[in-house]
Amino acid sequence: MKLLLVEDDPLLRQSLAASLREENYAVDMAADGMEGLQKAQDSAYDAIVLDVMLPYLDGWQVLARLPP
Repeated sequence: MKLLLVEDDPLLRQSLAASLREENYAVDMAADGMEGLQKAQDSAYDAIVLDVMLPYLDGWQVLARLPP
């Protein structure tokens, strides 16, 4: 399963990604809302783990711009 993890806190992002990878998930990461939106539009993901409080675009704005 391919996941996108969008989290601005670098330690939390790395920790979550490592834990998910240990469970055999393929994880791409983004550090802010703009980067997360770009990656979500450029690639297909089975799920997105999305923080709400992000720089540039918050999680709700990212979610609103994703296709259904």
